[in-house]
Amino acid sequence: MLKETIQAALNNQIQTEAFSSQIYLAMASWAETEGLGGTAQFLYKHSDEERMHMLKLVQYVNERGGKALIPQLNQPAKEYKSLTNLFQTLLDHEVMVSNEINNLVDICLSEKDYTTHNFMQWYVAEQIEEEALARTIMDKLNMIGEDKGGLYLFDRDIESISIVNNLDSK
Repeated sequence: MLKETIQAALNNQIQTEAFSSQIYLAMASWAETEGLGGTAQFLYKHSDEERMHMLKLVQYVNERGGKALIPQLNQPAKEYKSLTNLFQTLLDHEVMVSNEINNLVDICLSEKDYTTHNFMQWYVAEQIEEEALARTIMDKLNMIGEDKGGLYLFDRDIESISIVNNLDSK
């Protein structure tokens, strides 16, 4: 049975993962309407992945005798100044998610819930990959700058950068 503090922390993480999915879905929609089809497809896949992270938490909470709460979400941003701005927002968000997961792990340790601590290790490892991917994308965009040809090639190639390695580990 989950302690109340653990259940509350897990439900908070469910909200974080659900909002992540919504943010990336909104980003995908923006990219698609800006003619960035490759980026849009990358972000649609990323949104699906974040939803799967949420579902994994929902099922864990319920399997452990808790009650997973499906959160109401705020509307994410609708506009971005540029592709670089969009991916900087994505990187900043992933860093925030990593901090939230680390806080949850800390709660698990303080509550001596080693089962949930063990479960959360998958999320810790996943966040290392998520941040590394976002940083790699930012490095590429910073290298390209405002070069239209470079941005065209980036948009064409981003699907191959994507989350293939992440999906193999699930």
